[in-house]
Amino acid sequence: MLPEIPPYLLAGLRRIKFFVCDVDGVLTDATVIMGEGFEAKPFHIRDGFGLRLLQSADIRVGWISARPSTATTERANDLKIDFVRQSTKPKVGLIEELLAQTGVAWPEVLYMGDDVVDLGAMKRAGVAVAPADAIPEVRAAAHYVCRLAGGRGAVREIVDLLLRAQGKWEPLIAKFSE
Repeated sequence: MLPEIPPYLLAGLRRIKFFVCDVDGVLTDATVIMGEGFEAKPFHIRDGFGLRLLQSADIRVGWISARPSTATTERANDLKIDFVRQSTKPKVGLIEELLAQTGVAWPEVLYMGDDVVDLGAMKRAGVAVAPADAIPEVRAAAHYVCRLAGGRGAVREIVDLLLRAQGKWEPLIAKFSE
């Protein structure tokens, strides 16, 4: 069962047009398996489906990672993620490039992060979200801290709240109930 949408969060969620998140520690549990040219990361299947639901509800999705990874690229391609930036450049600048490209403003961005490299984006986003296992400083900067951990359904938790806040959840339920 989803938590109720906190009243202080409702207005912010209703404005969101762009869902942007970190990858490692948010979409994954921060585990990277490497060896002899091989790399793998565990992605939660419901998080991925939740992102596809956002896209079907006309909310764009972007991933920003400070660590370039072929596993991230493959998963993003699989999910048809709208924007993927993997760079060691500061995340705020990367997101501002996307905002200029899309015409979306910071108050219309939901940003989800888990570590120090995410604090600048969280400070600027209309809604800042952290998984339950984010570092304390990120949890303190968040407007909402998920009950679930990164790579364990936290993305889907906030996606469902976002879709409910925008009145898009029930139409999706009806569509999939036919």
